[in-house]
Amino acid sequence: MSATILIIEDDQEISQILEIYLKNQGYTVFKAFDGLYAWQITQKEKVDLAIVDVMMPKMDGITYVMKVRERFDFPIIMLSAKTEDIDKITGLNVGADDYVSKPFVPMELMARVKAQLRRYRLYDQKNIKNEGVFQVRGLILNTLSKEVMVDGQLIHVTPIEYRILELLIQSPGRVFSAEQIYEQVWQEEAVNTDTVMVHVRNLREKIEVNPKQPQYLKVVWGIGYKIER
Repeated sequence: MSATILIIEDDQEISQILEIYLKNQGYTVFKAFDGLYAWQITQKEKVDLAIVDVMMPKMDGITYVMKVRERFDFPIIMLSAKTEDIDKITGLNVGADDYVSKPFVPMELMARVKAQLRRYRLYDQKNIKNEGVFQVRGLILNTLSKEVMVDGQLIHVTPIEYRILELLIQSPGRVFSAEQIYEQVWQEEAVNTDTVMVHVRNLREKIEVNPKQPQYLKVVWGIGYKIER
């Protein structure tokens, strides 16, 4: 199945290389050399995945991702020369699904694009087949509208945060290890438990009145995470 990829990269040489590889894989490609124009494209065209450079003119990649996550849930791969852990965590915190450091191997990036699109489509298909509402006390997850509410208030979560919560809330009381969460949400064998920890912490900040004394998303030390009944 074809998909439309938006490349947001101010380095025209890198953008052209990405375009060639993506088109060779059968994807439709849009390109933007600054974040502001990328945001305009995003609002006009159906984008299935975005590859976003962090450092860009007019609107940086972090700001672009934050604006996208207010309205859209398509996968986002951050692309940056920055390699420090804090930069990767920042990208994930604002809603990116993956992070690739420059210089990168084009075919590895193509594999990541394919994996993100596959997970996103499986996620949508699952929700079509399993429409419903899951509720634990004041916490509600609606698989039809993809909305999360706490005590009647709509909570804005990223697609990854939503998938983690969806996994946990469907089996309240069951403890999932970080490895199990990563394998089921990311659907990859190479487990990154630090990534799980970051997303769980962000999710807790959003759904808990007091994240230090959580009512819903709890840590079972040395084992994993669960939604408390």
